[in-house]
Amino acid sequence: MERYLQILTISLEAVFSNKLRSILTALGIIFGVAAVIAMMAIGNGAQKEILDQIKLVGVNNIVILPVNLSDTKGEDSQDSESETPAMSKKYSPGLTLKDVENIKNTIPTVKQVSPEVVYPVLAVRNGKKSSVDLTGISNNFFNVFNLTLQKGVLFSDLQSEKGDPVCIIGPTVAAKLFPDENPLGKQLKCGSIWLKVIGILQGVKTDKKAKSLGISDYNTKVFTPIKTLLLRYKDRSLVNQSSFKGGQIFRMGNMAMYISNGANKVGEHQLDKVVVQVDDTKNLTATKTVIEQILNRRHQGVQDYEIKIPELLLKQEQKTKDIFNIVLGAIAGISLIVGGIGIMNIMLASVMERIREIGVRRAIGATKKDIIFQFLAEATFISITGGFIGILLGVIMARIISISTDILTIVSFVSIAISFGVAATVGIVFGWLPARKAAEQDPVESLRHD
Repeated sequence: MERYLQILTISLEAVFSNKLRSILTALGIIFGVAAVIAMMAIGNGAQKEILDQIKLVGVNNIVILPVNLSDTKGEDSQDSESETPAMSKKYSPGLTLKDVENIKNTIPTVKQVSPEVVYPVLAVRNGKKSSVDLTGISNNFFNVFNLTLQKGVLFSDLQSEKGDPVCIIGPTVAAKLFPDENPLGKQLKCGSIWLKVIGILQGVKTDKKAKSLGISDYNTKVFTPIKTLLLRYKDRSLVNQSSFKGGQIFRMGNMAMYISNGANKVGEHQLDKVVVQVDDTKNLTATKTVIEQILNRRHQGVQDYEIKIPELLLKQEQKTKDIFNIVLGAIAGISLIVGGIGIMNIMLASVMERIREIGVRRAIGATKKDIIFQFLAEATFISITGGFIGILLGVIMARIISISTDILTIVSFVSIAISFGVAATVGIVFGWLPARKAAEQDPVESLRHD
């Protein structure tokens, strides 16, 4: 053991006697390790964002959104002109609770359905005011989106069925309108109706990506049973004579049609969104196809709805990001290999410069193994030192990227372990050839070398 400790001391003396060369040799390893850690941190951050978004939009969900055909036609006059007279006179009742019941009772792969209606109101409490989105929902809403309550209870079956004036508020609403009191059991005026607060939602973090998938900020909303909103506030599916002047209203069952100058006016959608939760991910695409067929039949062939599968979109995005991260990791890995080649070149040059030293050591009893250990220890020390510095630099780079670009970065222990392990391996692998070359030197010829 003393023998190897002495050889290790000689190796370290050789490294520190040429500080500048050792630092330049280690640069490739330093930047390689830093790049690997920073790239893996970006990849980990992207993966966490995707997983958080999947949790936010719910697992195995299909989102049905209403489409305003009048706006669509205004944007695309060519499609409007190409529409046949028969198509222009087709009537659709819009997205309604009848669609929800039909989907829930018809498709066996549907686990639960959550309809939503949003009605902007002014919320008032003890002189404090706040503009909020009053959202009519069922209790399935909380299950579909994995939401929990901070305090209170969910709507009872009786409250949901009768349309009782009760509500569950987001934490932002609670903090703004009830800053110094417990909201539970208190009355909150939303629009012209007083609602009793029975629960407070647990805070949920949302981002711009979630909003593009139809997920709004739950923290700023007031939730009430969907029948409460439709009965006490507004049901957009109801069409009355005063709504349209200069025309006639024709009714057939629950459907209403406004006739003016020979053209049909499509009524407003009763619902703002319907989320269908499927029992298994593998059934998402097939269930979407069946939903399209049901809605196409119920809406008289009018495409006044849009169907999205957020989870599949997010998983496709994750796959794209994974490929991108693999490319970045490969580029960073190449820099580590280049750093290893740099170590090998410098160590080979060092061997040529120290041929006489090698000869003296062999002459006084050093074996080939001793020479190999000496030069291998130098290469490994440089590589490991570069690895430590690279880890520190990589963590700093990840932090700078997160602050300057608002990209989430997560430095994991796995990325540090992998990069450091690769750095140490590079030192051993690329230091072996110069060490072996040094050991193969002829002692006599080495002593003659000037």
